[in-house]
Amino acid sequence: MRSSCLDLQQGKLKLDIRRNVLIIKGSATAMTVFFPLDTARLRLQVDEKRKSKTTPAVLLEIIKEEGLLAPYRGWFPVISSLCCSNFVYFYTFNSLKAVWVKGQHSTTGKDLVLGVVAGVVNVLLTTPLWVVNTRLKLQGAKFRNEEIIPTNYKGIVDAFHQIIRDEGVLALWNGTFPSLLLVFNPAIQFMFYEGFKRKLLKKQQQVFSELFPIFHHPLSSVDTRTGRNIPVIVPVMLYTELTSLDVFIIGAVAKAVATTITYPMQTVQSILRFGRHRLNPENRTLGSLKNVLHILRQRVKRFGLVGLYKGLEAKLLQTVLTAALMFLVYEKLTAATFTVMGLKKSQKH
Repeated sequence: MRSSCLDLQQGKLKLDIRRNVLIIKGSATAMTVFFPLDTARLRLQVDEKRKSKTTPAVLLEIIKEEGLLAPYRGWFPVISSLCCSNFVYFYTFNSLKAVWVKGQHSTTGKDLVLGVVAGVVNVLLTTPLWVVNTRLKLQGAKFRNEEIIPTNYKGIVDAFHQIIRDEGVLALWNGTFPSLLLVFNPAIQFMFYEGFKRKLLKKQQQVFSELFPIFHHPLSSVDTRTGRNIPVIVPVMLYTELTSLDVFIIGAVAKAVATTITYPMQTVQSILRFGRHRLNPENRTLGSLKNVLHILRQRVKRFGLVGLYKGLEAKLLQTVLTAALMFLVYEKLTAATFTVMGLKKSQKH
């Protein structure tokens, strides 16, 4: 009995590792495919004086001024940071889950709590990587804003060296406060995803129940008096499930809602990570609440509420497509896991 439980735990651990590796690979591939969209988004967020145009127009402008490969500038540092960040997140999440759950059935509430804690740990450990890759990604850009101080880093290591030398070690954690707030973005996304999913399943169930009569299975029961078989009619519920297209659309809409809600904080995060503006230079190290509010007020004062959402189109195109793809993979992996577990149980019996 003990050996079977141990085998089950080891099998579950291997499955979690494989799933996490697939997710890391998928996110890296998606980031590579949609990288130009992220470049357009970052330019519009950081460069206040760049006119807010459509994403294709911004990309064409960048290519015309800086070259064909400009939209992919900083790709390697970003992919490296993404892989490290995903590793830290999933390692922390699974380690905490193993300690807290201890072989018991995990709930959605526990997973959300663990996700937030893992997100906080991830932010504190990997923010220096994101600060460096943000600056490398914007190095050599043709800014419209004259207040932006250009950088001259030779690579990742040199960027770390220059930031520590010129701005201090704590400058590597610029934008930590808004990053910690953005930890709740996946929770918002998951909440909307589950809500949309429940509503759609309920609607499908109602439609099927109206279109089709309740199915019956003829079974038999033995009469204790006569010993004869008596036919028994047992109603069978008609269950429906989401299609791949349903999952894709729900994932896209949920991510769009979460991204729109938190986008102003993402704009502040990018500005603080870049950290090359001449305005408000003092006490900006960790992106405190005071500095976050200062940047938000300045944006609204200069450009109105629209200024908080510059680059939202590119961000939605990138993250929505990526998130929808990841949700699709998640649903398929979950279904495949239960199928395999069911087959194994049937083989044992």
